[in-house]
Amino acid sequence: MRHLGSVLLTLSLLLSTARAQQPPDLILHGGKIATVDDEFRIAEAIAIAGERIVAVGTDGEVLKLRGDDTNVVDLAGKLVLPGLMDSHTHSGGAAMTEFDHELPDMHSVEDVLDYIESRTRAVPEGEWIAVRQVFITRLRERRYPTRAELDRVAPKHPVVFSTGPDAAVNSLALSTSGIDKDFRVVGSGQIERDPVTGEPTGILRGGTQRYLKGSPPTREATAEDRARRLAQLLADYNSVGITSIGDRSTSESDLARYAALLEQGKLTVRVAASYRVETSGELDEVISQIDRVAKHPLRRDDPMLRVIGIKTFLDGGMLTGSAYMRQPWGVSEIYSIRDPDYRGVLFIPPERLVPIVRATIERKLQFTAHSVGDGAVHTLLDAYEQVSREMPIRETRPCITHSNFMSHEAVETMARLGVVADIQPAWLYLDTGTLVAQFGYDRLRYFQPLRTIFEQDVIAGGGSDHMQKIGSLRSINPYNPFLGMWVTIARQARNFDRPLHPQEALSREQAIRFYTANNAYLLFHEHRTGTLEIGKLADLIVLDRDILTCPVDDIRDTKVLSTYLGGRLVYSAEQPAE
Repeated sequence: MRHLGSVLLTLSLLLSTARAQQPPDLILHGGKIATVDDEFRIAEAIAIAGERIVAVGTDGEVLKLRGDDTNVVDLAGKLVLPGLMDSHTHSGGAAMTEFDHELPDMHSVEDVLDYIESRTRAVPEGEWIAVRQVFITRLRERRYPTRAELDRVAPKHPVVFSTGPDAAVNSLALSTSGIDKDFRVVGSGQIERDPVTGEPTGILRGGTQRYLKGSPPTREATAEDRARRLAQLLADYNSVGITSIGDRSTSESDLARYAALLEQGKLTVRVAASYRVETSGELDEVISQIDRVAKHPLRRDDPMLRVIGIKTFLDGGMLTGSAYMRQPWGVSEIYSIRDPDYRGVLFIPPERLVPIVRATIERKLQFTAHSVGDGAVHTLLDAYEQVSREMPIRETRPCITHSNFMSHEAVETMARLGVVADIQPAWLYLDTGTLVAQFGYDRLRYFQPLRTIFEQDVIAGGGSDHMQKIGSLRSINPYNPFLGMWVTIARQARNFDRPLHPQEALSREQAIRFYTANNAYLLFHEHRTGTLEIGKLADLIVLDRDILTCPVDDIRDTKVLSTYLGGRLVYSAEQPAE
């Protein structure tokens, strides 16, 4: 082990004062403490007083600090990491997706149709039935359900199969909404039409679901219901080692629920929130929204709950066929694309994006935008570049959210400007097969190019985009960080016969940084969490295996034995949390 001489200097900074202080409340010893500091030093023991780390070093040195009331835990050789962070969740909505009724797993178009047919027996005729965030990239057939199929299983209900900004709908949904042959879209997005008849096919692109009239009936949730389910979800985050999240599209009601849990002592993850700002409408009103966020009471530097910036949506999705690309998507049966020149959907034109970015950075807020396609990534980088000529931008940590399709020049620009990235590795795992079928292997050369990002000293953090269901592997977009780590190392997709451009794989140490120190920087937590160093908050986890040395494929099956938030046990595999 590399620890025996390497941590003594750090420990010596403490020893001159530690003996004059109260003994630590908790010591974990006899383990492998991965500090994830700049040198990725390894120690044997760690001591905690109150919320903070007061010693990291050898067993002998740290155990000297114990007092009569110190809780001393023998790790029996187990690996300890800093608490893990998810850079991108939608926790409030995710917690409520099964409040009305449980949603089955849907792996095929037939599964989708069976679910819709089952809902016709529960929902009154004429009322809407919705299926949300079941992505066609993950269905066995790799396609949308057709208008005719939706008509067959639900002839008397308007149906929407919604996948983010895009959707497939049935005939009754179209007629109820007045969408016919003569209907015209105003603004972004488009409605797919039969090339012969001109009739809508039922595929709605780029946010044109805004024209649908009606929504499905749902069971009414009380404030207590929402708080209870959110607390349940946060406890599940703790169970997989997550101690901090970036909630990347919050509303005032979301923030109020977090604040209520904090006041009640039930907030068990640290929340860095990006406030959602709508970018349609008058530009003055958009900037007024940004002003209000800048003045929000939660802008203060609170270790548990803080608004760090704003979130907007720049393009559509790769899972749905509307990400904005530099080159055309190509005619596609998978995505029902008929136009050979179609490049996706850009929601904010560049001449409008620049003043929005400028206004955000002027107010010292982090700007981030959902930017999936390489066209969107370059559009956002161009905006950051333009604003950087007028004022410093690095200190606000301007961000690109998703940032899936990239280029080497994009990564170089990010490094030069100080732009950070919020990336979801599970998408590589779940969606590579369909993306290769659509674009070919070579066009995915810079799909989540993590090794290049690290080599260029760009700060990127791992997230999930968790948006539905409680359960780290059953959720739509799984939030299990060990699956994510394994993907970054193996770059192996489900049901795909080879790694995706393995030259972009991370090392194990880099994969751990991706979910700890790097995310701490993205979320403005690096001065208090992300590494296990003296003076920082004691957010840490104990694992059932050593992911630095175990077989690579075992990493994805890692289990958390204990999770501590600020020195407080918030999850134990063996006993209830305190």
